[in-house]
Amino acid sequence: MTIRVLSVLHDTTVDGPGFRTSIYCAGCGHHCPGCHNPQSWDFLGGEEHSVDELMQEIEGDPFADVTFTGGDPLYQAEAFTELARRIKGETRKTIWCYTGYLFEQILREERFRHLIDEIDVLVDGPFIQSLRDEDLPFRGSTNQRIIDVRRSLLQNRAVPWERI
Repeated sequence: MTIRVLSVLHDTTVDGPGFRTSIYCAGCGHHCPGCHNPQSWDFLGGEEHSVDELMQEIEGDPFADVTFTGGDPLYQAEAFTELARRIKGETRKTIWCYTGYLFEQILREERFRHLIDEIDVLVDGPFIQSLRDEDLPFRGSTNQRIIDVRRSLLQNRAVPWERI
């Protein structure tokens, strides 16, 4: 299985806490005005990478956790689900995922639900330019939530992530 990827950034600190390997995927249909990464909207952008290739990248940085971003990884949910399952099965890394969809929408879509079952933290919601706040950690606008997925699935509602 392949994932269309724009880039893989190692040791980034802006896509979640600590050092992270961030996989920037191609393709986003949200087209948020003011998006910081509009080149990621093109579903044919970047290059295809196998899940095995991406696992090599991820395992090559033993101290970094993982972030799925883009674009919107949920447009490639099946492939990202496979990658997330491999990460969880073969490493002790946490996974963050950024999406323009809302947590509540994701729960209603089976193809999205499989991915959400494998990740630890979800940053949800579209970027809204009028709500932009440069001082927010790990997100661009105040409507976007940082959600503890495990606790949220247990409680069947969005539970905010709390930095430990």
